[in-house]
Amino acid sequence: MAAGRTPSETAGIGEPEGFEEGSRDSGSGRFGGSVRAVGRALRLPVTGTVRGIRRATHAHGAGESGLGKLIELHAVNGAGDVMITVALASTVFFSVPTDEARGRVALYLAITMAPFTVLAPVIGPLLDRLPHGRRAAMAAAMLARALLALVIAGAAAGGGLELYPAALGVLVASKAYGVVRSAVVPRLLPPRFSLVKANSRVTLGGLLATGAAAPVGAGLHLVGPRWPLYGAFVIFVAGTFLSFSLPPKVDSARGEDRALLAADTGRLHGPRREGAKRPGLRTVGTAVTHALAANAALRCLSGFLIFFLAFLLREHPLAGASAAVSLGMVGAAAGAGNALGTAVGAWLRSRAPEVIIVTVVAIVLGVAVTAAVFFGAFLVACLAAVAGFGQALAKLSLDALIQRDVPELVRTSAFARSETLLQMSWVLGGAIGIVLPLNGLLGLAVGAAIVAAGWLSTVRGLLASARRGTPDRPGPAA
Repeated sequence: MAAGRTPSETAGIGEPEGFEEGSRDSGSGRFGGSVRAVGRALRLPVTGTVRGIRRATHAHGAGESGLGKLIELHAVNGAGDVMITVALASTVFFSVPTDEARGRVALYLAITMAPFTVLAPVIGPLLDRLPHGRRAAMAAAMLARALLALVIAGAAAGGGLELYPAALGVLVASKAYGVVRSAVVPRLLPPRFSLVKANSRVTLGGLLATGAAAPVGAGLHLVGPRWPLYGAFVIFVAGTFLSFSLPPKVDSARGEDRALLAADTGRLHGPRREGAKRPGLRTVGTAVTHALAANAALRCLSGFLIFFLAFLLREHPLAGASAAVSLGMVGAAAGAGNALGTAVGAWLRSRAPEVIIVTVVAIVLGVAVTAAVFFGAFLVACLAAVAGFGQALAKLSLDALIQRDVPELVRTSAFARSETLLQMSWVLGGAIGIVLPLNGLLGLAVGAAIVAAGWLSTVRGLLASARRGTPDRPGPAA
């Protein structure tokens, strides 16, 4: 009969088996940990970038107020728009000889821009009547561009004329988004956050996304001419869902009314016509209207330079560079100037916005005159950079004036109306740029004349407004 085993013997017998199992567990654990470590290392660039972007967009209360979501949405909007721009440029502009490209772009302007000048004044008032559906309106603008990107992809492959109405639809949807976005920003201001600073963050987010997406779009174009449009489709579909992530207060219209321009008052009937004048852009003093006129001159110059320099640099590239590189250099200079103007605007905040507008328009005018007199590659790039800088800083100053002078009752509507007028100015500038002969001295002289007209007609009124200070706002009875 076998003797009973002592506890020490039992432990000794079980030890090798337990040790062996432990060795196997330890080995599999080390292997699994290695796999997880490799996975984390591969995900780190993506997740780290996403976390960094989220921290930047949600800083200083922007995450709690919902402004961070709008910054991300605007970044998506900028990335999708630049994808479509890359595809259209390769289809309408770079794929044919210069003379034929000029005719194609003229046709593009006639079919897209001309109807847009008629539709643009309607966009603001139409969206003004839908204050409770702003998230849905932004989502619809995103979804429309996603579907139209697929239409353009098919048209570009087959050479169909549906390319032009589809491009018009993209343009209208993009401007509709811009109008709604301008109306949404005041609803999402964090505590102790000025409207200028909020607009600066939103604009800068869009500029950074545009700069990041442009080389991606160019790379997709190397794969195939339709691939940037497929990329735009994916981006805009994501933007459609992201629109509904904005806070519900975006759709609230509590305490709002519609801002009226002078031409609107003649269309009032009945008791509304006989009552007191409703507050609007023309009932709060002249600072806003003068600032709007100065901004319109800069926006007109922007549209002019885009189209005029596109053909001029294709025919006469900058010294030692190809046409594509020349356009890329000028575009990069304009983008850098725009980003710098946005950053400076956030730093200056709302300090004497009238003086800021007068100063930056004068600087742009001086550089435009210099570039026209001493025409050269360096001065053309400088003009693009300074024009981008002035446009961004003047627009932020206009926003500050609207926030300061326009009553809160109609402030949201005033942003929508002003944005529509600025888009029409851009269209006018583009039309002037396409009809001019490809003469650098003549073209830049015309650009300088555009800025001079806006500056000379507004400088006196803006400086007088700055001396008077903040005007008295209409009371509740208005």
